Amino acid sequence: MSQLFFGIVPDVPPPLRTGVARLHEELGVPVAFRPRAEAEAEAAASRAGLPDVDRTEIEFVTIDPAGSTDLDQALHLERAGTGYRVRYAIADVADFVRPGGALDAECHSRGVTLYAPTHRTPLHPPVLSENAASLLPGQSRPALLWEIDLDAAGEITAAHVARATVSSREQLTYEGVQAALDAGTASESLRLLEEVGRLRQAREIDRGGVSLQTPEQEVVADGEDWRLVYRTTLPVEDWNAQISLLTGMAGARLMLDAGVGILRTLPPAVDADVQRLRRTVRALGLDWPGSTSYPDFVRSLDPALPAHAAMLTACTRLFRGAGYVAFDGELPAQPLHAALATEYAHCTAPLRRLADRYAGEVCLAVCAGRPVPGWVRGMLARLPDEMAAADSRAKRYERGIVDLVEALVLRAHVGQTFTGTVIDADPKGGGGVVQLASPAVEAKVRGAVTLGESACVRVDSVDLAAGKVVFQAV
Repeated sequence: MSQLFFGIVPDVPPPLRTGVARLHEELGVPVAFRPRAEAEAEAAASRAGLPDVDRTEIEFVTIDPAGSTDLDQALHLERAGTGYRVRYAIADVADFVRPGGALDAECHSRGVTLYAPTHRTPLHPPVLSENAASLLPGQSRPALLWEIDLDAAGEITAAHVARATVSSREQLTYEGVQAALDAGTASESLRLLEEVGRLRQAREIDRGGVSLQTPEQEVVADGEDWRLVYRTTLPVEDWNAQISLLTGMAGARLMLDAGVGILRTLPPAVDADVQRLRRTVRALGLDWPGSTSYPDFVRSLDPALPAHAAMLTACTRLFRGAGYVAFDGELPAQPLHAALATEYAHCTAPLRRLADRYAGEVCLAVCAGRPVPGWVRGMLARLPDEMAAADSRAKRYERGIVDLVEALVLRAHVGQTFTGTVIDADPKGGGGVVQLASPAVEAKVRGAVTLGESACVRVDSVDLAAGKVVFQAV
């Protein structure tokens, strides 16, 4: 396993190689596609043919992290009367994957694309995910073209999806789009992205939805120099995400109205968890008035403040149990995504997430007034369990990589002390989790610590192979 893996990723720092190889073996991370699956992908990529409906006149652009090549989405926005028309082109993966074939079977075994600092383990072979199916600029591509009309307040008035040929004009980055918006040089479509994004954020607040703005640990790889930083999102990332959420909500409504499909769900918080959260508020010395809703309270928190950072970490535990629910006939008893406060479906990232291919095909059939394909209906019941397994592996993989890099960063500092914020604490057993500002590390701490307060901690032990760091409160 390690030889195959490091033949693909030569820049893994030597001290981490054993740990990364162990992680791959423990989680069963695939190294290469089986020959038959690869052959099917090659054949599909070389096959000529595009949808008859030509919409290459639309000036689509993609917006992704710098260096991305698996481009699922391209967007274009324009005014429509007093409202807006959002066009969202989604890579047509089903055009390349034969149902029941070897490639299809391998996609089901993978479920999602896995990301590491220097490479990705793709859901589909790169000949598709980074070439023939990707919405690369200057290329005519088959796509699922969503057209969603909004009123002046940003509410959906109509939604439709159909197959079409599209061509992205430019591959943009978040940083570049944000800079253009700030400088006033952005295109009309991008200026409307900000306008519609803000309206959709306001509608989310009206629904009682909530987004947690917690700092994200990010592994930065420069050759064999791997390090950790905290990353905060740019405003344009949130506006762009609102377009994907908008499409997912439109897709969910189409499927629910048709009585067949697959939703992304999150159960509402139970009262015991809410009361536990209120006890955490009191322990941190914060104020959550009874007249203030949970979403409004969360939006009042500033992650730059230690007590607020600890509170945001506690809030992540309020909504648990995200998953998928498939239905065909009887509607799901609990169809909501509680954090969004509405019904929602994953349907905008089919290159990277298996369930999206199926949701897209259901929505296409509904809009065309034809039956949902049998290969889609026949697999719906299996998808929730397959996606649960894939999501679990992805989370463990990403957390495992971060743990290894934390150990790499701190291995030379055993015995040294740092000051950090206690973002989790066990009042009965003692200890908790401490977050350092620099290096960008979150690790377990032993000893007496107080939630939300600064703590002086010593690096007590580092196990590089296992990716484990333990601090001792001093």
